[in-house]
Amino acid sequence: MTLKKSVSVFGVTGSIGASTVDVLKSHTDKYVVEAVTAHRNVDALAKAAIELGAKCAVIGDSSCFADLRDALAGRGIEIAAGEDALIEAAERSSDIVIAAIVGAAGLKPTLAAIRRGARIGLANKETLVCAGALMTAEISRHGATLIPVDSEHSAIFQVLEDREETRIDRILLTASGGPFREWSLKDMQSVTRVQALAHPNWEMGAKISIDSATMMNKGLELIEAWHLFPVAEEQIEIVVHPQSVVHSMVEYPDGSVLAQLGSPDMRTPIAYALSWPDRIKVDAPRLDFATIGRLNFEAPDTNRFPALRLARQALQEGGTLPTVLNAANEVAVEAFLNDRIGFLDIAGTVEKVMTRLGSEPLTSLEQVFETDAMVRRETSACLVSAS
Repeated sequence: MTLKKSVSVFGVTGSIGASTVDVLKSHTDKYVVEAVTAHRNVDALAKAAIELGAKCAVIGDSSCFADLRDALAGRGIEIAAGEDALIEAAERSSDIVIAAIVGAAGLKPTLAAIRRGARIGLANKETLVCAGALMTAEISRHGATLIPVDSEHSAIFQVLEDREETRIDRILLTASGGPFREWSLKDMQSVTRVQALAHPNWEMGAKISIDSATMMNKGLELIEAWHLFPVAEEQIEIVVHPQSVVHSMVEYPDGSVLAQLGSPDMRTPIAYALSWPDRIKVDAPRLDFATIGRLNFEAPDTNRFPALRLARQALQEGGTLPTVLNAANEVAVEAFLNDRIGFLDIAGTVEKVMTRLGSEPLTSLEQVFETDAMVRRETSACLVSAS
C-alpha cells in the first residue's frame, strides 16, 4: 500500500489554487491536505478547506479572522490569520507545497517551506524574479525540490529531465500574445479593463490576465527561466504562438528541437508537480491535431509590448532591478484595474520607476523585502503626481 502524500495549497482561491483543488479531489487515494490559505476570500477558502478535508485554513488578512472562524465553526479545522500565520502554515509538515500566492506576497511563505526541505510546486514566479539567486541557494542549502508549475517552465522541465542540461543551445518560451496581439498602439490607448481581462486561451486571475495582456507575464517568465535552467540570458528567446498548444521548446546542439504540447489547461502542469516523477490522470481536453490544423509562430513586437524589453533589461542588469520591475508593475496593474491609469501607462509607469531608481547589488532577502516596499511607495507617489 502506497502512503498518501500530504499537500499544502497557498493561494487556494485563485485560478491556480482552484485548478489544484480539482486535481486533488480527483485523487483522494493519493493525497491528503495539510493546509490551505487565501488572502481575504473567506467563503472560497472555507469551501476549499471543507472539500479537501484540510487540517488547517489560514486567511492572510487578519480582519477576516472572525468570518473564517464562523464559516468553519464545528468543522474541526484549525484556523489562523495574518502574515505570521501564513509562514507558520508553510512550516507545517507537508510533503508538497503548491505556492500559488500572487505577487511578492508569496515570497516569505515559499521561503519558509524551502527551509524545511519541502517539494515546492512553484506557481508564484515573483519568488524567483525578486530573489532568484538567493532562493536557489536556499533550495540547495536545505535540500528542497523545486518543480515549476507555470505551463512554460513545466514544459521545459519535462523536456530537460534526464538529459544533460548544460548541452542546450536555446530555450524557446512560447507566448500566446494575449488579447491585443494584433492591435495597434493607437487602438491600445483605449483598452478597457474588461477587454484586458479577456484572455483568448487561458482562464486566469485578474493580475495575471493583465500581465498577459501587456506581456509582462512573459517578461517575468524570462527572468524565472534564467534562474531555473542553466543557460545564458541570450539563449532564452520568446516566440509568440497564438494557439497555446506548444508550451515551450528546447533546442539542442544537433539542431533537434524538443517541445511539450497539450491543451491550455493548468491542471496538467499542476498534476505533474504533484506526482513527479510519476504522472497521474487529468481530465484535460485531449489535442485533436486534425481539428487544430495548423500551429502559428511569430516574433514578439517589443515596440507595442515594451514590458518584454523592460524585463530583459532587468535580467541583464540584475541586482535589485528585477524587484523594482515586479513591484512597480504590481502597483501599476492595480491602478489600471481600479481605472486610475490607462493600459499603456502600466509599462510606462514601470519604465519611469526603473529609470528613477536603477539597480543596486542584491545581498540579502531582507534587502528584497525593503526594496519591494520602497518601490511600492515610489510607484504610488509617481501615480499620484501624474494624476
